Amino acid sequence: MKAFVVDRYGKKERLRAADVPEPDLRADEVLIQVHAAAVNLIDSKVRNGEFQLFLPYRTPFVLGHDVAGVVVRVGPQVRQFKVGDEVYARPDDLRIGSFAEFVAVKEDSVAIKPKNISMEEAASIPLVGLTAWQALVERAKLKKGQKVFIQAGSGGVGTFAIQLARHLGATVATTTSTGNVALVKSLGADVVIDYKKEAFEERLSGYDLVLNSQDGKTLAKSLGVLKPGGSLISISGPPDPQFAEDIKAPWLVKQVMRALSFGARRQAQRLKVGYAFLFMKASGSQLRQITPLIESGVIRPVIDKVFPFESTNEAMAYVESGRAKGKVVIKVR
Repeated sequence: MKAFVVDRYGKKERLRAADVPEPDLRADEVLIQVHAAAVNLIDSKVRNGEFQLFLPYRTPFVLGHDVAGVVVRVGPQVRQFKVGDEVYARPDDLRIGSFAEFVAVKEDSVAIKPKNISMEEAASIPLVGLTAWQALVERAKLKKGQKVFIQAGSGGVGTFAIQLARHLGATVATTTSTGNVALVKSLGADVVIDYKKEAFEERLSGYDLVLNSQDGKTLAKSLGVLKPGGSLISISGPPDPQFAEDIKAPWLVKQVMRALSFGARRQAQRLKVGYAFLFMKASGSQLRQITPLIESGVIRPVIDKVFPFESTNEAMAYVESGRAKGKVVIKVR
């Protein structure tokens, strides 16, 4: 099958278009014929080698963390899916590979595709949808009447998280550039801060939750907009000791993560707020809870550009530029 492969770690490395064997199908997996795959910043970070500490992929490997397509084969233990089902998924860590014609995904990580959207739209959802769900619903248990600050509202996670937070009844603040103010307002943002014109930390205060997706400087400022007892969940790092425990990291890796997050945790403690790192995980059951929100129109996918499969490297470069509004998708079939 045709696929895009990481041969060497590095920021300047391009993916190689290659003919590779179809993935081995394990007993609890389905083989999906890929119709579309989304590109995420995590793809660049994995290729760059930034996650080797806890995601030790051995090169060469196929990249890609989002998929929508059709089931063409099922493992002997699979009970929920059959050949011909239209599905979407975020493949599990260490079993990624959706920049390809076929990908094998654990049954528990797959869900039936929402009926009212295209394959390209469906591929745009799993990673950002699960990230927003795990941050706002699972971790923060965001409630009606609470205030949440979602950074980078026009990005992939931001466009989804704003809609989900509004559905949960929260008041939503976000940052974006001048050209995207109308977009984030249309998604349900109540307070929109044009980061080119004003500083969010001067305008926001008394927030229950911050969803942090930016750098360390922004994280430090964001802790200050929380009320005592509030919490910041960061999807961009630094990883904390709890995350190290969750992934059963070796002792040395635990110490590294403890050191990396020491400053953020100390500042949070001083301000009497919480700090936590979230590295989203695959979940078919959570996707099944997201599906009706999409089918009812509560949440709509936001796609900036669709690239042909052969332009996967160009799609990666576009995501890395930081200019995308919503998601960038590769049409494979």
